[in-house]
Amino acid sequence: MKFHTALSALCFSIIPILVHSAPAPEAKATWVKSGRGHRVIPHDSRQAKRQYSNNTSPEAPVCGDTAAAVTAPIPNVWEGFTDQEAASVAYWLFEQSNLNLTTSEKAEEWDNSVLLVELQRPNKTDVVAYLDGSGPAPDRYAHVVLNIRATEEPYYADILVGPLPIVANVTKWQPLDYYHTRKTEGRVRNLGANDDTLYEKLLYPTSASIKDITLELWNGTALGHDNDTITMWGIDPMGQEDDRITSWYMFVHKSATDFDTTSILSLGLYFLVDQTGRDPSQWKLIGWFYNDIWYDSTEAFKDAFFSPGFVKLPINIDGPWATTDQSGPVLPMDTLSPPMAIAPAGSRYSVDVNEKYVEWMDFSFYVGFSRDTGLTLYDIKYKGDRIIYELGLQEALAHYAGADPYQSGTAYLDSYYGFGPYAFQLVEGYDCPAYATYLNSSFYVSETTHTHVNSICLFEFDADYPQQRHSTTSYVSATKNTYFSLRSVSTIGNYDYMFTYSFYQDGTVGVDVRASGYIQGAYYANNEDYGWHIHDALSGSMHDHVLNFKADFDILGTANTVQLVKNVATTETYPWSQGKPRNTMKLQKSFIESEDESRINFGENALTQVIIVNQNETNKYGEKRGYRILPSSGTAHLTIQNSSTTVNSANWAGYDLQFTKQKDTELTSSHPYNSQDVNDPPINFDRFFDGESLVQEDLVAWINLGMHHIPHTGDLPNTVFTTAHSGVQFMPLNYLLGDASRQTVNQVRINYDAGRATGVETFGQKTDICPLNNEIADVNQELWEYVGDVVVRKYPYDPNHPFEEVLGVD
Repeated sequence: MKFHTALSALCFSIIPILVHSAPAPEAKATWVKSGRGHRVIPHDSRQAKRQYSNNTSPEAPVCGDTAAAVTAPIPNVWEGFTDQEAASVAYWLFEQSNLNLTTSEKAEEWDNSVLLVELQRPNKTDVVAYLDGSGPAPDRYAHVVLNIRATEEPYYADILVGPLPIVANVTKWQPLDYYHTRKTEGRVRNLGANDDTLYEKLLYPTSASIKDITLELWNGTALGHDNDTITMWGIDPMGQEDDRITSWYMFVHKSATDFDTTSILSLGLYFLVDQTGRDPSQWKLIGWFYNDIWYDSTEAFKDAFFSPGFVKLPINIDGPWATTDQSGPVLPMDTLSPPMAIAPAGSRYSVDVNEKYVEWMDFSFYVGFSRDTGLTLYDIKYKGDRIIYELGLQEALAHYAGADPYQSGTAYLDSYYGFGPYAFQLVEGYDCPAYATYLNSSFYVSETTHTHVNSICLFEFDADYPQQRHSTTSYVSATKNTYFSLRSVSTIGNYDYMFTYSFYQDGTVGVDVRASGYIQGAYYANNEDYGWHIHDALSGSMHDHVLNFKADFDILGTANTVQLVKNVATTETYPWSQGKPRNTMKLQKSFIESEDESRINFGENALTQVIIVNQNETNKYGEKRGYRILPSSGTAHLTIQNSSTTVNSANWAGYDLQFTKQKDTELTSSHPYNSQDVNDPPINFDRFFDGESLVQEDLVAWINLGMHHIPHTGDLPNTVFTTAHSGVQFMPLNYLLGDASRQTVNQVRINYDAGRATGVETFGQKTDICPLNNEIADVNQELWEYVGDVVVRKYPYDPNHPFEEVLGVD
């Protein structure tokens, strides 16, 4: 569940992991209360296990050894700020009297404050020349978001500060209006500026007005008191029609356990308010909704409630059914150690920690990280040639539907909350193999920098099937399918999204997203057409997850074209068919000529291949070299057409694939504050499509992954990653002259005759042995070393004492 709260100030980067002494598993622990229940944090926890160092030697690898060091060919221009850079920008901002800023810890609803300080991603047109050695490194600028509330019409302001480093009388700020999809001057209204007052002046008094009803229905109240057992959740986005700002609120039970169960404890009572403007005296209740009946006033609702024959619905009560701990009989032999993966030779990839640069086999890339979308990969090269300039998440939509106004009005655009600040520490041996190596991510909040330790993992893995095999009567050959992955997990409210970018030895690149966590359940009454009845008074609320990714292809240069190759049924007469027609199939080839025809879906029956080609680059057989885009697991675009809830704020969600000509002014498909003005959002993706030619141009593919989720009983207590999965792959097509995975020595050919092997060819591969029992012990130790984030104050900033404290997860 997501709440309407002003975003914290967030500045992102990735930093090397830190190493402290390891506590014993029996170390004394303390309970740390967080917003999601109690978490156990051991005293003196070290912040990470493995330390990246450019002095790391690849010699004498041990089981689970760290990544080898490598030096990036050039500095990472997408890397976030250093502590000093972030602090210098923060100081400079507070020195600008015209901004009238108040520090976050002192700021109230009518104060201006800093929400975000992070690196502004440089323009591709500037970066490509630098990458290719024909231009200088682009200037560095800070992207700052200000929360301007000292006004009757509060707004968020995107500004640019720079160039960096800060120089007196040289550094300037200007509105960041690079989106060019409307005249924003870098501004969008802030509908949540009055959150605290809203509860105090409207929501709690509204709940208090029916205290007698809530006590009778649920033996609880929602008055803003510590002993409240129920609370109220509002829709996202707010209603924005006829210049009025309205919102539906529903009552839910608070969790009665240490588990995050509130999102499945809906109580079936809703009320609608008008909260337009900043004057609380103008806010008002519009009406109540219960058991499919509308009441236009509190008096009308009370009169009906206390009348004979009023139907009181059952309630959702927290309990063991909603918790994720082990329950039920232990499965046969389940207490024995399960199979586990190991890296007997240590890591077979290299990392430049300072530049966040990674090499594995014939691939290389840089890693970036941002507040809005978390991980992004840049300058992905294969065999020395760039194939993708930028690959990363743009936005995630969870659009609900239901018979009640809350489910019907909810469509979360999750970049509003940000994937960066919720990329928590990964659980070793569960989220990632025990031998993985890790990066941290950092973000600016309330004039401090927080670091989420071990929040990004890198690892090789051997798939559970070979990459190639073939058997004959005289030999059998098989090749291991070893691939490399980069992963993070972001928990946005009730949902955990796992993002994995994978690289394969045949040249394929994969993107996968999985969803777990608690569903947002609906109240069961009258919801039969929108979900299954899955618990006593709970319906699984149907919803679409649609996650938009940007893939900026550069296949053998920036001049690319989208080719469509379709299998079509046909009737043909051939010279050899003696005049008789034959029902068969053939290929139908075409090109997407312009943006007017570039919004497409994967074809029915998977008949259509979508390929990015460079028409000027052919192989020795005359075929255009390219990369194919193909689903590896179910993809999804939004079921709803012309959504009444999102209006123009998620126009990217209506197709599987969309292609545009690359522009520096069309950097992202969405904006974190699109939900604040759904009719005229900062970025209206439809405006990207203005008929420009896509023939041999610098192309961007906007790709939607997702799931059509109708929660069932198996989603309780949590949705499982097993089936809540969507993926896409980019596969070389006529790009090489053969299967590149033939280069690996991790294959075997066994010759045999008369029932026995006559020869075994292993192609020079080595067999490494590691102390497995020690490795298992080390994995168990790691679970006691799970920590929260490290806090570094940026304003005021003391570079000699940067690390203030280690906290539990926010």
